[in-house]
Parts: sequence; structure tokens; C-alpha cells
Amino acid sequence: MDEHATQKHAAALRRKEAELTASLTNREGLAAEPQADLYDEIQSAADRALVIQTLDRASTLLREVRAALDRLAHGSYGCCVQCGEEINPKRLTALPWAALCLNCQEVADGAENPQAQPARFSKAA
Repeated sequence: MDEHATQKHAAALRRKEAELTASLTNREGLAAEPQADLYDEIQSAADRALVIQTLDRASTLLREVRAALDRLAHGSYGCCVQCGEEINPKRLTALPWAALCLNCQEVADGAENPQAQPARFSKAA
């Protein structure tokens, strides 16, 4: 990967890190306030769950961004952490924090969600 592309990715990673850090400081919607109506209480709990899920995703992404910045600092950025192959530059442009090449990412996604795998049918003998 050339120096210009590396600097471009580093800048994108720093912007994303700042954005995520700012978003994680916003805890609006987490306060549990008693509601007079049971349905309002249920809606409030659902809203809190959504806020928690959003914060969790942002936190996970922030860890991925910081790991990518660490790989940049140590010279291993752009290489798949699983197989060591170079990550496609187009993939890094789209997801500068990508740690896996596309093949390894597909395998990892399949391992996380076996139901997403297409059904394999074999001929009965």
C-alpha cells in the first residue's frame, strides 16, 4: 500500500474514532423513569434497549477502529489478521478498520451466524 493511501486511511480512522467517541458520551434515553401506563413503560423499556444496542455497536466499532490505528502504527495495516494476505484496497477504502480480507470475513460471518448459510442439499443414494 502506498504512503498516500495509508495517510488517507489514517485520517479516515481518526475521524471515525472522534465521531464514535463523541457519540458514546451521549447517554440520552438510558434513564429509567416510571410511567403511569403499562404500555408507556413497555415502550420506554424498548427505547432503552435500542439505545443500549446502539451504544454497544458503537463501542465495538470504536474498538475495531482503534485496533486498525494500532496496526497502522505497527506496520501491519492492510494485511488480514487471519491469513496474512493483503486486504483489497477497495475494501479498505470502504471500511478502513477492516481487519480481515473478504474471504476470511465471509468465513467469520458464516461462523457467527450458521443460519445465514445457504442450505446444502445432497442427492439421496
